[in-house]
Amino acid sequence: MYKTLAKSLRQYVKPSVLTMIFLAGEVFAEMLLPFLMAKVLDQGFEQKDIHYIIQIGLMMCVIALISMTFGILGGKYSSDASAGFAANLREDIYKNIQTFSFENIDRFSTPSLITRLTTDITNIQFAFQMVLKTVIRAPFMIVFAFLMAAYTNWRLSLIILVVIPILGAALIGIVFKVHPYFVKVFRQYDHLNQTVQEVINGVRVVKSFVREEKEIERFHDASDKIKQVFMKAEKIIALNSPVMQLAIYSSLLAVYWFGAKFVVSGAMSAGSLTSFIMYMMQILSSLMMFSMIFVMIVISEASCERVAAVLTENSTLTNPEHAVEQLADGSIEFKNVSFKYYPEAEEADLANIDLQIASGETIGIIGGTGSGKSSLIQLIPRLYDVTEGEVFVGGRNVKEYDLVTLRDQIAMVLQKNTLFSGTILENLRWGDATATLSEVRRMAQLAQADQFVTTFPEQYDTVLDQGGTNVSGGQKQRLTIARALLKKPKILILDDSTSAVDTKTDAKIRQAFSEEIPNTTKIIVAQRVSSIQDADKIIVMDEGKINGIGTHEELLANNQIYREVYESQVKGGRISEE
Repeated sequence: MYKTLAKSLRQYVKPSVLTMIFLAGEVFAEMLLPFLMAKVLDQGFEQKDIHYIIQIGLMMCVIALISMTFGILGGKYSSDASAGFAANLREDIYKNIQTFSFENIDRFSTPSLITRLTTDITNIQFAFQMVLKTVIRAPFMIVFAFLMAAYTNWRLSLIILVVIPILGAALIGIVFKVHPYFVKVFRQYDHLNQTVQEVINGVRVVKSFVREEKEIERFHDASDKIKQVFMKAEKIIALNSPVMQLAIYSSLLAVYWFGAKFVVSGAMSAGSLTSFIMYMMQILSSLMMFSMIFVMIVISEASCERVAAVLTENSTLTNPEHAVEQLADGSIEFKNVSFKYYPEAEEADLANIDLQIASGETIGIIGGTGSGKSSLIQLIPRLYDVTEGEVFVGGRNVKEYDLVTLRDQIAMVLQKNTLFSGTILENLRWGDATATLSEVRRMAQLAQADQFVTTFPEQYDTVLDQGGTNVSGGQKQRLTIARALLKKPKILILDDSTSAVDTKTDAKIRQAFSEEIPNTTKIIVAQRVSSIQDADKIIVMDEGKINGIGTHEELLANNQIYREVYESQVKGGRISEE
């Protein structure tokens, strides 16, 4: 886990090393101060040598100044290293997420990935900065201070040897007890983020159903669960402070008691006792620092595990060794394909699919909710891999293609239309970053989007809110279709992406497809029969299987499901005369 995270240090290895060097220098300088203080007390004051006192005093000032300089530089480099490390971690995680298949994303969930990119990495950043400051300073301080203390009086130093193992055992016990709580609390953070994300994305629905109070209550419940778990963890961590204080005060009392006896008996000078106590305080303060970083590490360990899990996750979809980098045409073939979203599921989401689509054909797909329409088309650009069977595009198995090559030749407009914050022009150029304004307008005209875009004061420079919330559902669908057309794909897939436009506009879009991109294979998933009735072939899906294939007239005559859908829409007034 830690080895995985360490790979993200990269250019910040040098600042990390410099931090440790400067802090080691700070410790070494601090070690000299008690030793020199003993000299002042035992020789300067006893012999009343002012010149010696001033000489040693100036030396102590210089050493203190050096120690402070090293401390400042160590603090600076530790801040640079920790902030840079966190930035690299975010970048590495985000890059790896971009390689994820839908299956990988489903495994983690979107809210969980957001928590790992934010809360978890912030925890790691703070812990790393604390570790940098203590990984050299505290051990060096303890070792050097102990050696100097032992040099001053080896018998008193035995007290330290008794205290440290007891303290270490107590801290280890706290870690094992508290770690499971922090693993649990970050799962609760995932749930909280999911709640927030759902409510913010669906704020219009929340308000239309007057669910504000209910959603506030749901957020309160999620937040309260985090509080409860944190409180349980903090009760255990709180034991750290009294354990440390007990160790410090007990050892100090023992040093005062035995040290006073040594001074009275003449076995130890007052200056030596003073320097020993200073070394003792340095050791105990380092132990206190250790205990604080210990708590930070305990809190961040769960975060480290969660971040490392994302970094080490490999996409379930990979390129073959000698990937095909050219798509011959837009032909599609399914050979005995079965598919499950979850391998452990008893029933397949798609079963025994055999289908052939010629390049340039227009194919309609219709079926009830959950019939497998979306599952079927997502296998074409290899958003998921088949569980059984094979999918061919352009005469080659989709697993043989370079993923970028395959997906670059397949334009897909999903059910959930997504536009990003930015101008309309920037959004449409997702299809082709080098497209000119005239090319963009041409594709927008084909998608029946240019007409409403030109009514905006800024036209194609109109800024869209996140998710395109400042345009209507139908406008959003037409913009995403225009974006897909700009790719000039060999295969165009529309997954119920004209459901929010009127039948007249829908007909114009289909007519434009027929006239302007005749050689592009077009797959139209729809709920309206009118959207697909002119297709070369119509596929009727039912419970993950193909129930029927044929033209509109053939299916009306031979397929009960299609006929029922058609008749229900005719009676409901949904089939218009076009």
